[in-house]
Amino acid sequence: MEKEGKSDGDGGDRSTIIKVNVKFAGRSIPVEISDESTVKHLKSLLQPLTNVLPRGQKLIFKGKVLVDEMTLKSLEVGNGAKIMLMASQGLHQGDGPLRKEASNLSTVRRMPEAMRPKRDVPEVPVVKSQLERWKATGVIALSGCNLKTLPDEVLTCGSSARVLDLSHNSLQHLPSSINSLSSLQVKSLNGNEIMDNSLSWEELASLKSLMFISLNQNHIATLPCEIGTLTSLRQLHIAHNYLTDLPSEIGQLTGLEVLKVNNNRIHSIPESIGGCASLIEVDLSSNLLLELPETISKLKDLKALYLRNNGLKSLPSSIFKQCCELSILDLHGTEITMDVICQIEGWENFDERRRSKHQKQLDFRVSSSGKFDEGADKS
Repeated sequence: MEKEGKSDGDGGDRSTIIKVNVKFAGRSIPVEISDESTVKHLKSLLQPLTNVLPRGQKLIFKGKVLVDEMTLKSLEVGNGAKIMLMASQGLHQGDGPLRKEASNLSTVRRMPEAMRPKRDVPEVPVVKSQLERWKATGVIALSGCNLKTLPDEVLTCGSSARVLDLSHNSLQHLPSSINSLSSLQVKSLNGNEIMDNSLSWEELASLKSLMFISLNQNHIATLPCEIGTLTSLRQLHIAHNYLTDLPSEIGQLTGLEVLKVNNNRIHSIPESIGGCASLIEVDLSSNLLLELPETISKLKDLKALYLRNNGLKSLPSSIFKQCCELSILDLHGTEITMDVICQIEGWENFDERRRSKHQKQLDFRVSSSGKFDEGADKS
């Protein structure tokens, strides 16, 4: 049923709220919108519902492609109209366009199949020679052993343990006694079944030597405020999880150098990110960001910023001027094109730095390709 909207105030026609059904990837997406709205506005409404960026959307009604600047009313798109959406490859936010079989994201396991632990294989037991090697080298290597619980032998390593690799197992919980590994510097828990309450961040904070934590490919949806107490951290990797935001306390990690939270569902970055004064590399790719806080420009040591596949339309105005070390910027698959970033103050100096870096990579044969990547789409 059509709903009458408000008058335009000049005695003109009243706008009407209509309901259209957008067909996309095997789904029918209902959208309520004013018939005076433009096609461009409809595309912006579809962005969070489909993960497809507006410039990657092609809307078709009665065999004709709808033009951004025209209103639905002028195009004779009325109540109950069926519109087809076609998405351009790569122009999306997050992990890609939402499809019918993956519409409930909370149930989707996004770890690559090859990395998932095999549930039908028994746990690999710890043998005496293995334990002796752990104590001698300080490296506890238990990746891909189908562990469901932490072996007791691990805790006997005490202060001799420096590296703990428990990646690609079936761990859901770590005991608080893990803090007996008092000299631990690196902890890797990639590809397990870790959830929000599986870790005691307070216990992790007691590990004063802990510099590297990797929790990629788990089920983590929230980072607690206690993360701000891990002041010894230099690298934090939580990619391919279910985070929707970052706590403001992350700004207390003044020694953090690398932050990788790509492939989550993050909608916003706290302004406190500017407190992470030591950050060198930040990867925010494949999230749901529409903007970045201006405080990110305070990261004077920042060299690499990855923002691919987000809904970003602009960058902080002083990012090129204040981030004087920035030489890698990936904006592919966002709304920010080359035409946009060329207008930002300080662009020329940034462009000179990244081209100089590229040339050095060629000179030292670090780069496998001589092609220079502009870092953003042309249109």
